[in-house]
Amino acid sequence: MNLAKTLVLTCAALGLSVAAHAQDIVVNGSTTVLPVMQKAAESFMAANPDIKLVISGGGSGNGIKALGEKQCDVAMSSRDIKDKERAAAEKKGVKPVRIPVAVDAIVPVVNPENPVKDLSLEQLSAIYAGKVRNWKELGGQDAPIVVISRDTSSGTFESWQELVMKKERVTPAALMQASNGTVVQAVAKNKNALGYIGLGYLDKSVKGLTVGKVTANAKTALDGEWPIARELYIFTDGEPKGGVKKLVDYLLAADKGQKDVLAVGYVPLQH
Repeated sequence: MNLAKTLVLTCAALGLSVAAHAQDIVVNGSTTVLPVMQKAAESFMAANPDIKLVISGGGSGNGIKALGEKQCDVAMSSRDIKDKERAAAEKKGVKPVRIPVAVDAIVPVVNPENPVKDLSLEQLSAIYAGKVRNWKELGGQDAPIVVISRDTSSGTFESWQELVMKKERVTPAALMQASNGTVVQAVAKNKNALGYIGLGYLDKSVKGLTVGKVTANAKTALDGEWPIARELYIFTDGEPKGGVKKLVDYLLAADKGQKDVLAVGYVPLQH
């Protein structure tokens, strides 16, 4: 018997917890949900010192894949799981359970120097399909539109496809970005750029557009007036239990995790 096995058995015999692995909760996925989890982590771990959250982004698709391959305990996602993803997970003995944690508005953004303030859903779709290519067609300056998009592993991209593009494809000329943060950076550096981000990432370095004269905020996202709104989720393997259940309960508590949702700029479920 090797030393490692001897140590584990000795610890078990003495009733001691074995190393950190049983206490680590690995969280992976959506960069949209990431700020919520990061904000919640500090208070959650302070209240549960025996649990360590190991958090990383990478996109909704990557998080769901990691859950299905038993590489994480909690997947963050800004879209629902696809049938093929659920089937792949179930083949490996994983039963994904969806848990809504917040509501988000996807906001089209431009550089603060851009005079355009409002676009319709139809105009956004036409721009991202490559059919409208100059800002002068939209009441702006005579300058080419630099289209910034999330990459295809992103749940935000999937939601944009569903809610804005409908059956249209995003133009191959679009500059694909791996996260909300890199979209913000790209738009902030280019006065001709147009991108889209989760409401929680909206800051003074970019200008959020109204859509059909409607402003993105908590009220319009919840009442359905904002046309590009969606729920944000976490997924667990089966009904949450143990440390994962403690985390889920924290995230859903009105005086705890839902306050964190509001603090990072998203819309609480109990708003």
